[in-house]
Order: sequence, then C-alpha cells, then structure tokens
Amino acid sequence: MTVREIPTEGQSYTQILKSTVLIGGSSLVTVGFSIIRNKAMAVILGPEGVGLMGIYSSIADIAQTVAGLGIQSSGVRQIAEAVGTGDAGRIARTAFVLQRISVVLGLAGTFLLAALAFPVARFTFGDHQHAAGVAFLSLAIVFRLASAGQTALIQGMREISTLARINVLAAFFATAITIPLVYIFGAEGIAPSLVAVAAVTLLTSWWYSRKIPKDATNLTTPQFRQELGGLMKLGLVFMVSGLLTLASAYVVRIIVLQHGGIAAAGLYQSAWALGSLYAGFILQAMGTDFYPRLTAISGDHVACNRMVNEQARVSILLAGPGVLATLTFAPLVMRLFYSPEFYGAADLLRWICLGMLLRIIAWPMGFIVLAKGEQAIFFWTEVAATVVHIGLAWLLVSKFGLVGSAAAFFGLYLWHGMFIYFFARKLTGFRWSAANLKVGCIFLVSSGLIFCATLFLPFWQATALGSLAVLTSGLYSLKMLIELLPPEKLPQPLRRWMLALA
Repeated sequence: MTVREIPTEGQSYTQILKSTVLIGGSSLVTVGFSIIRNKAMAVILGPEGVGLMGIYSSIADIAQTVAGLGIQSSGVRQIAEAVGTGDAGRIARTAFVLQRISVVLGLAGTFLLAALAFPVARFTFGDHQHAAGVAFLSLAIVFRLASAGQTALIQGMREISTLARINVLAAFFATAITIPLVYIFGAEGIAPSLVAVAAVTLLTSWWYSRKIPKDATNLTTPQFRQELGGLMKLGLVFMVSGLLTLASAYVVRIIVLQHGGIAAAGLYQSAWALGSLYAGFILQAMGTDFYPRLTAISGDHVACNRMVNEQARVSILLAGPGVLATLTFAPLVMRLFYSPEFYGAADLLRWICLGMLLRIIAWPMGFIVLAKGEQAIFFWTEVAATVVHIGLAWLLVSKFGLVGSAAAFFGLYLWHGMFIYFFARKLTGFRWSAANLKVGCIFLVSSGLIFCATLFLPFWQATALGSLAVLTSGLYSLKMLIELLPPEKLPQPLRRWMLALA
C-alpha cells in the first residue's frame, strides 16, 4: 500500500479485522499449546520451577534486547517504508543488511552473556548456583536474533498469513521440545529447552523468509553503510526502549523474589503469563499489521488519527469481554492452566487484566510516536514508564505484599495512557472519537464493577454477576463488530440476523 492508497472506513475495518483474525487465530492455537505447556510445567516443577523458567526467560530477553540494538523494530519500519515506495532494489538492500547484521549481533550477544554468566547469576539469584544454566542459555541469543531479522522482513512486507504460520509452528515446537526435556531433566532442562526452542524457531522463520527476494549483489559499501546507519539510528532508540521495558519487568521479579522467595516469583510469573495470553493476540496483531500501515500514512494527520481510532475501537471490542471473563473466573482459570498450588495468583491475575485493558486502549496512540519516528519522545516516555513501574512495584509490594506487584502494572498504564494521549495530541492533534469514548467507558466501568464484586461479594454471587456481564458484553461486541464491516463482507446468515435485529 502506497501513501496514496488510503483505504475507506469500511475497507480499513475489514483490514483490521482480517489481520486480527489471522494473527489472533494463530495466537489462539498458540494459547492452546501454552495451556498444555504451562500445565505440564506446573505439575512437573511446581511454583519454584515456573518461577525459575520466568527468570531465565527474562535474562534471555534482556540479553537479546541489548545485543539486538533494536534492529528488528527499526527493520520493520525500514522495510515498510521501502515497500511503500515500491522500490524493489531498496527492499532487497534493506533486507540483505538486516539479515546479515542480525546474525553478527546475535553472535556478539551469545559471547557477551556467556562471559558474564557468573555475575549475572550472582546478581539474580544471590549465588553462583545457576551460572552454568545462564552460560548455556547464551546460545539462545544468536538463534533468537537471527530469527528476529527474518521475521522483521516478513512483517515489514506485511506477509501476515506467513507470520501466523510461523507463530503456530513455533508454539507447537516449543511445547513438543520443552515438556520432554523438563520431564527428563527437571529444572536442569529449563535452559536447554529455551535454547532448543530458539533454534527451531530460527529454522521455521528461515524456511518462510527464504521465499522473499533479497538479491543485493550490486550493493556497494556506501549503500551498505547508509542502510546500516538507518537501521542503527532508530534501532538504538528501540533497543533502549525494549531494554527499559524488560529491565523493569526483571527488576519487579527481583523485588518479588526478595520479598517472597522463588515460589512467590512463580505465582507472579503464572499470573503474568495468563494475563498476557488473551490481550497478547490483540497487541500482536496491532504491532504486526497496524504499525506498518500507520507508518505508510503517518504524514497525513487526518488519515493517521482516523486509523488509530479505528484500531482502538476494534481492539477494545475484542478485548473487553475477555477481560471481564478473566476477572470473573480467575480462580478457575488458575486451576485450569496450572494447579491448586497457584490459587494465590488469582488476585494478581485480576489486577494484571485491568492493566491489560488500559494497555490495549493506550497502545494505538503510542504507535503514532513510532510511525512518525519521534525518537526523543519515544525514548523519554519509555524512561518515565520504567521509573513509574519500578517505583510503584517497590512501594506497593512493601505495603501490600505480592498483590502489589500486579497492582503496580495497573497503575503504570493508568498513568501511561494519559501521558501518551498528551503526546498524540501534540503530534497529530489526535482526539478520541465519540464512539470510542462510549465503548471505552462501557468496558472500563464494567471491569471496575466486576473487579469490586470479586472483592466484596461472596464467590457465587460475584461469579453470577460476572457471567451476566460476560454474556451481555460478548453479544454487544459481536453486534458492534458486525456493524463495522461492509454488508457485502458479511456471510449471508449474519446479514439476515442483522436485518432481524434492525
């Protein structure tokens, strides 16, 4: 899609829902595999093992972010801009440089984490007991970054169906690899499983990215430097942003670990994983398709603001019923996904769900900053968010215990939503549409009421009230989503149903 090809409102909603269904459908399959994997980890390892896996994952994520220098995120933007111009040569040059530098940075990251295994283990766990696991985990960095370069190319080209296939295959292999390794080796199999999953994901992304033309045999040294400079300039800002986000999550886990031990870290990790599952497919679809599309029209403020409102409306309608369902059935969800040992995480899950709803509302506005390449604003908003998150976690955990760690996430996005709205107004004159204000108020108020009901009403009364809210909101969201689509895009049974309701 070039800058001139701005879709009509009906076409835009169709595109949003199409990409959300593709990525969301693959995410649902991913969720299914996650249920199996998490349940197995809970039964085999218990809270302590789940907590250890969460900490290892955080270490790998931080190392990947530092070593990657934000190349994946900047690569998506560079490829999307190249696609917008229709210049096949520029696309090939950017793709060539992106993939080569991703491998080089991955190797550097592996050597760096391996060299720092002892101090990293000491800082994280207070001793050197897990230093060997951290050293072995370093192998995952090169696989992850090489794969990230390939998926950035696919995302920038807006090959949404291909990304969906990669997600499904990665989830399948992660489950098929992790469970046997952990079953055989116990906690000692956690680091090898993370490395094996990263390696298989690399093979999967390579299999699909190899089909995209990347012939850059005539690339000169000045052109290489120019492409690399463009990737690195914005990439460093993305790297710092990603590092701040991961560092805040890492520090919060350390706060929880020091306050309640590794079992408490396991409860926090389980609540975080579940809170991210349902919202994850909406956020992933947003970043996968919405970001490149918004980048292509970021110079047109009217079209840009309209697209953000459209994306936000669809996202809220999709997320609202799921948030209400999780708030209502949090204890049952913990039992389904984990085991009775994890019941203590139900209250954490509720706070995280409230934060996820605010996150889904705020994210479309945040993409305005990214699409316009406002590096300074992007950087300082991320710095502020990190300070707020860590500060709230430190304060609330010390006062309210483990539940304070999840309440800190809610507080972060309560603040961040207002903060990012200010900058969106400044950059493009963005305002929420009347329809979005109405839908947002409905789900925010409903979520607040159900949350309070779970705190102050008996379990069965709160569950009955929440079930009614889930059913009502689900029908409302379905009706509103159907109305957003052009009639010719609807299946015949749905057309008759809408005519009957009219």
